[in-house]
Amino acid sequence: MLNKKIFMLLGATALSFTAVACSGSNSAPTAPAVSETSAEKTASSATEYATNKAISSGTFDGRSDHITTGKVTVEKTASGYQLVFANDFSLDGAPDPIVAVGNGETYLASNKLSVLKNKTGAQTYSLPANIKPGEFTEVFVWCEKFNVPLGVAKLSAR
Repeated sequence: MLNKKIFMLLGATALSFTAVACSGSNSAPTAPAVSETSAEKTASSATEYATNKAISSGTFDGRSDHITTGKVTVEKTASGYQLVFANDFSLDGAPDPIVAVGNGETYLASNKLSVLKNKTGAQTYSLPANIKPGEFTEVFVWCEKFNVPLGVAKLSAR
């Protein structure tokens, strides 16, 4: 039944192409209307994501006897800026980890973005409007309980 519908759809498209070619018209044929599938919607969302522009990036180095690794990228999106931790992000563990931005390995509580969502893997954090990418050169994974850095990524412009 499905194959029959596909052949009917293809036949109707071929007929419209033939009719236009025989009429000598320069206008393009119109394909029959087809609703968007979930795969097409996913592809559309991926295209929107692909329009994000990488501003800077860096790689985490562990601090305070902790192992923190992986890449982080600052991206400009249609709605602002975000930090994107890559799939290779990993933190060996610590109590109360948070994500923050700063300069000169100096953490300021006002630069706190969020509690760390996961100790491993890809994750995204939105930057609030009051924090601009040019105002910081480092991304921190910080332990609030002991007030020490767990990992620092020094950012370089892309």
